[in-house]
Amino acid sequence: MKARAKYILAVIVTIVLGLGSRTNTSLLPDFVAKHFGDALWAAMIYFGIRVWLIRTPLPIAFALCLGFCYVIELSQLYQADWIVHIRNTLIGGLILGKGFLYADLIRYTVGAAAAFALDYTLIATKRPKEPLHI
Repeated sequence: MKARAKYILAVIVTIVLGLGSRTNTSLLPDFVAKHFGDALWAAMIYFGIRVWLIRTPLPIAFALCLGFCYVIELSQLYQADWIVHIRNTLIGGLILGKGFLYADLIRYTVGAAAAFALDYTLIATKRPKEPLHI
């Protein structure tokens, strides 16, 4: 399977898991229901970046992912009527979130790091010649 197809599959699987973590919260342990959705959202962003920027070095893809996730979270501090209206829709809420939480920054970091680790160990076909230093 080609690398881009693997990343597309990773995006789809992550979306399914993320939506499942948001809709079936009564079936999940409290910790999973509370934290995994945001971590999976960041992982989906990471894999999406890898779909579009497949030749980008993994650490740069990780940094782009975190930057994007942090900007989206910080944008939640802006509460104009027009953007609140968008956030109150299903898609707007899933993409833009609803309210700023410092804990989300940690969840995004964990999710992006997990996606990076999966990418490094299972998906990426070209390995650096030297150990990865972050």
